[in-house]
Amino acid sequence: MSWIRKICSRRKTSSEKIDSAQRRGAASITADNPVRAKEDDALGRVTAATNFAEQVLSLDISEGSVVGVLGPWGSGKTSFINLARQRLISGSLAVLDFNPWMFSGTEQLVESFFVELSAQLRLRPDLADVGRDIEAYGEAFSGLGWLPLVGPWVERGRAGSKVLSEILKRRKEGIGGRRTRVEQALEALHEPLVVIVDDIDRLTTSEIRDIFKLVRLTANFPNVVYVLAFDRVRVEQALAEQGIPGRDYLEKIIQVGIDMPAVPAEVLNRQIFQAIDETLREVDDLGRFDETLWPDIFMDVVRPLIGNMRDVRRYATAVHGTARELAGSVALVDMLALEAVRVFLPDVFRELPRAVDGLTTTSDAGYWGGEHPHLKQEVDDLLGVAGDRVEPVRAMIERLFPAAQRHLNGTHYGGQWKNRWILERRVAHEDVLRFYLERTMSHGLQAFQEAEQAWLRMSDRNALDTFLRSLSRERLEDVVSRLEVYEEQFSERQVVPASVVLLNLVPDLPERERGMFEFGASLVIGRVVYRLIRVLNDPEATEATVRTILPELTTLSAKAQLITMVGYREGAGHKLVSEAAADELEREWRQQVRAAGEESLLAEWDLLRVLLMARREVAPDEPTLEIPASRQMTLALLRSARSDVRSQAMGSRAVRRSPRLSWGVLEELCGGDEALKRRLEGLRAVISEDDAELIELAERYVDGWRPNEFSDD
Repeated sequence: MSWIRKICSRRKTSSEKIDSAQRRGAASITADNPVRAKEDDALGRVTAATNFAEQVLSLDISEGSVVGVLGPWGSGKTSFINLARQRLISGSLAVLDFNPWMFSGTEQLVESFFVELSAQLRLRPDLADVGRDIEAYGEAFSGLGWLPLVGPWVERGRAGSKVLSEILKRRKEGIGGRRTRVEQALEALHEPLVVIVDDIDRLTTSEIRDIFKLVRLTANFPNVVYVLAFDRVRVEQALAEQGIPGRDYLEKIIQVGIDMPAVPAEVLNRQIFQAIDETLREVDDLGRFDETLWPDIFMDVVRPLIGNMRDVRRYATAVHGTARELAGSVALVDMLALEAVRVFLPDVFRELPRAVDGLTTTSDAGYWGGEHPHLKQEVDDLLGVAGDRVEPVRAMIERLFPAAQRHLNGTHYGGQWKNRWILERRVAHEDVLRFYLERTMSHGLQAFQEAEQAWLRMSDRNALDTFLRSLSRERLEDVVSRLEVYEEQFSERQVVPASVVLLNLVPDLPERERGMFEFGASLVIGRVVYRLIRVLNDPEATEATVRTILPELTTLSAKAQLITMVGYREGAGHKLVSEAAADELEREWRQQVRAAGEESLLAEWDLLRVLLMARREVAPDEPTLEIPASRQMTLALLRSARSDVRSQAMGSRAVRRSPRLSWGVLEELCGGDEALKRRLEGLRAVISEDDAELIELAERYVDGWRPNEFSDD
């Protein structure tokens, strides 16, 4: 679609984003107003309108005439008449307008019809007599409640009693006499009067009937042409009576009818593109634009919902406001599709918040408990309220919500797609969809927004470290976790600075309760670092990079995690360096552990693992690690050995946590069961209340308790 290319440019990254610098200038938000000048004719109807005016002026109007401009709401009837108006004015004495929807009730409608016509005529000195005659004629069909004490044609100094006296006097003449005077006055005119009655289809059924009674009453006045604009279907329904079709009634009144020409598809398409382009010009951040998705979204979702220029203007106005509010947080194409649904299918849009799970839950989300039937039901309900617009709604689901395709055509999308969807700000991700619907940023989406800022700084160690440490500690882990989304965009220049910052960040991540399958904080960090390092894709380059990173790490725990990651340890190593290099890195690390003082070891965030690796994997030519027997070291070992076993009963959402100690590892490090017991003796007397439960757990182990492999206790 060429229109969007005018406001698109490449981002500095690989994704597409609108460049606002190329779109500066005044935005044009077109209101839902009719065309008033030929220069504004976007549909090429000037010629047709002029021909229409010529046809009206060429009619035999010796006994008057009634012309109909027919078309549904929004088809451009008023604009068409406005385009014809100049020729009508030049070929007639006057063009008079009557807007019936400005009045309510039968009596007021009747009164205002004659009052308005006479008022406009009396403003012209050459037609003042005709105006007074029409005024007098109209008084016979209205009550006294219409007494016009205001208006451009009333002399402000006239007393109300005098006006009333004149009205009563004229009523005594009778209808016939007044009508004759009107006809004689009109016959004397050398050019016709054109009376335009627009928006008839906006009236109530009874008011529509009254308007056509009035027209029929005055339709055969000489030199008067009525131009009536209305929706044929609506008016025929209003005029229908028992046994008499409204069409038959209408055909007795309308001598000439012109149906609004259909807007050519390519013309309407061009107007839609132009309207979107203009309405988005001054929006600073439009977000990511997927030019491969837009053609299908436009043709299958947006275009079927837009039928005329009024729809175009309504849609463009809605898009402008929403684009400003979202500020690029939702993919532009997704927003354009959903705005079309919001404007033209309000019942479907109202159902969307109840269908978020059904639209965004991936196939593997229900793996453990099977597919939840309510997910498909939510999608079915969405289609159910679409009525005869089910195809655009189905297309919306298929194009915007891939996870829901399995409910329509059996195509499955797994959880691995979620990272891509949130990276591209697609509403296929539940956080993005909820933000669009609720305009409130969820914790997950906020973490992703901050992760994007972190990713932009990953090649600058100081900038990344400063940014991450400026965030709330409670959100820090979630922000780091969402850096995985950018895996395909990681570069070699980011590996060293980002790995150093992230691995040194582990001690600062707060402890928190975790779900059944959530990763621990160090594993969250490790997953991102692993994805960074494997970008190198070369064993020698990886070894050199690891040797550059290691001296910058502040803990032996972080060094152990990195060395294990690139090495060959079963179930943990990814073999990113040669086996010889891995052995050498581990040997050098063990030497650092043996050389570390007790105070330094007590500060380790994974003390148990550090000591176990340094002691268990010692080479024959290396000295054995001696572990201090101080109470501080024993307590630190207990803390490091404690973990929680998480369990979840079938059919329950609650996660149960049961504390455990790595008792066998403690025995191995302390020199056996008896040695461990001696270390624990007297420890209770020096601990704080925070460690009381830990000591009680250790004492249970000392007394011989061991957890059952198949139960929580």
